[in-house]
Amino acid sequence: MTAVAPRFDAAIHTPPRLQVCGLPAAADLVEFAVVRDRTGVSDSVLSEHVRKLEEAGYVTVREATVALAPAHQPVAHPGGPPRVRRARDRAPSHRRGVTGVSARGPGAGGRVVPANRGGRVGGREARVRALDLLAVLVVGVAATLAFAALGLASPPLFAGLAVGLARALTLPRRVVVPAPAMTAVHVVIGVMVGTLVQVGTLIALAADWLPVVLVTVATLALSLAAGQLMALRRGISRVTGAFAMVAGGATGITVMARELGADERMVAVLQYLRVLLIVLTLPAVAVLVFSADPSGGPAPEGTGGPGWWTELGFTAACGVVGTAAAALLRVPVASLLGPMLVAAALDLGGLSGGAGVPFPLVELAFLLVGLQVGLNFTRASLRTVGAALPLALAVLAALGVACAGLGVALAAVTGVTPLDGYLATTPGGMNAVLVTATSTGADTTFVLAVQVLRLFAMLLSAPLVARLLRRWA
Repeated sequence: MTAVAPRFDAAIHTPPRLQVCGLPAAADLVEFAVVRDRTGVSDSVLSEHVRKLEEAGYVTVREATVALAPAHQPVAHPGGPPRVRRARDRAPSHRRGVTGVSARGPGAGGRVVPANRGGRVGGREARVRALDLLAVLVVGVAATLAFAALGLASPPLFAGLAVGLARALTLPRRVVVPAPAMTAVHVVIGVMVGTLVQVGTLIALAADWLPVVLVTVATLALSLAAGQLMALRRGISRVTGAFAMVAGGATGITVMARELGADERMVAVLQYLRVLLIVLTLPAVAVLVFSADPSGGPAPEGTGGPGWWTELGFTAACGVVGTAAAALLRVPVASLLGPMLVAAALDLGGLSGGAGVPFPLVELAFLLVGLQVGLNFTRASLRTVGAALPLALAVLAALGVACAGLGVALAAVTGVTPLDGYLATTPGGMNAVLVTATSTGADTTFVLAVQVLRLFAMLLSAPLVARLLRRWA
């Protein structure tokens, strides 16, 4: 018999996959959350690794469970990887608190994704979980009101994050925001961003479009460079680092993170940390560095919308049409990018009638985003985020200074004031930027136009950036 030399098996020789195969050595089943936290990758990335390992025969994936059965075989195999039928036969037929399902429904793409603990959920258990989620929502609303009374920025976002985090770390039963609710959140955020585009903002950029585009590209490049610095930390992938440092669109980037393979927990904490730093430092920098007059602007004028029900119908229509069209065209994150583009087209065409997203719906969406992120935390992931904060603060500070330098350069080329350039290129915190621009008498139209252009550029380029970084890794 001719001996066959062992060959390198690319299906298993990557660190995350070796970790996945090593974890079940002492057990027949390992929880999805345990594997995710030990490997330090996001849910979607782990799902892809598990799928590849299942195809190669190294693990078993069963309905309502992720059964990681040890193959008990050497890594280098003559003639190719073994089909571990014996290991699969040994996997127990009952479910022992395993978190994970083999999802075949719409949007799951057949990947392994997190599921409720303990397999199938009975009627009584489903009611308990629903009441649990309702209680978390009620506490989140109360926390939002409290944060708003304290004058904190983005109260629903930070309240949802705090309440979800506290709930995840104190009680063992896992609570998740239902997938249909998160799809609705995507729609709301997409339509909200889309309606920011107006004819006036495009006219404001008509004469200076080239320097504004160059500054936008430079900001994206700085964000990616900052993200790769963050990826030097253990447990932070290149995609997660890039999304965490993207300058602008904190909420949109956060809700896209999981679907594009990033760790939404790390992304959310660092994105909201950036927003918080901007909100705290923006007024002082504008006054002390750029000599802004905090009482130099006119009082903002209120604008009446077409009515709550009209805005609700507009949001729903953009959501249905945009999501369907984007899904048909296979656009990533279809429920966010599709409605965003439809809303922008209707607004620019004068067909929106000035409609936007009803304010209570926006607040609820932000609260659900915060809860979704907070509820997915574990003690291990919280330690990972905490260990990354010192580096994150330094990188965010450097990113802010670099963006301010781009603002000064933009002002020199376009002829606007240095204050206008600084406010236009501030990396995020659009609401705080607009308030500061209005109160200091800055060119609000120019500032808003540059901020909106960058926001669109960041959100539309996110899927491509994620794909390129995954290939690079």
